[in-house]
Amino acid sequence: MTIQKITPFLWYSEEAEEAAAFYAGVFPDSRVVRVTGVPSAGSTKVVEFVLFGQPFIAMSSGRPDPFNHAVSLMVNCDGQEELDRYWNGLLEHGGSPDACGWLKDRFGVSWQIVPADLIAMMADPDQAKAGRVAGAMMKMVKFDIAALKAAYSSATG
Repeated sequence: MTIQKITPFLWYSEEAEEAAAFYAGVFPDSRVVRVTGVPSAGSTKVVEFVLFGQPFIAMSSGRPDPFNHAVSLMVNCDGQEELDRYWNGLLEHGGSPDACGWLKDRFGVSWQIVPADLIAMMADPDQAKAGRVAGAMMKMVKFDIAALKAAYSSATG
């Protein structure tokens, strides 16, 4: 077994196991791998889980700082149905939507649920196309892929 060189690590006050199970229920090819108690650290638990084949580790141990937008998890979606499914799934049970495809789940973790080609459209060397996409994006909460593609393709903007 090879060890992942870089693994996202999420620190929760008490909800690491619950959060990992929640995320594994939202995304395919996802599961909780192992939950390990740390007896020498009271009720601390380390939770290993996989989302879309990507390993993560979470810990429950009296989180000193809340999650914020400084770090987010970006999910690239191949179509509106997939985008809607993950957006709605992560908002279940108390999440909150934010601007430009961002949301916070009920545990306070920030996510970006985006079309897979968003970055490519925004990085287009044609500044008019890229600008129209950025302008359309700035008006959205949850992304509307058809509207972003229409802005990208529009000759008039």
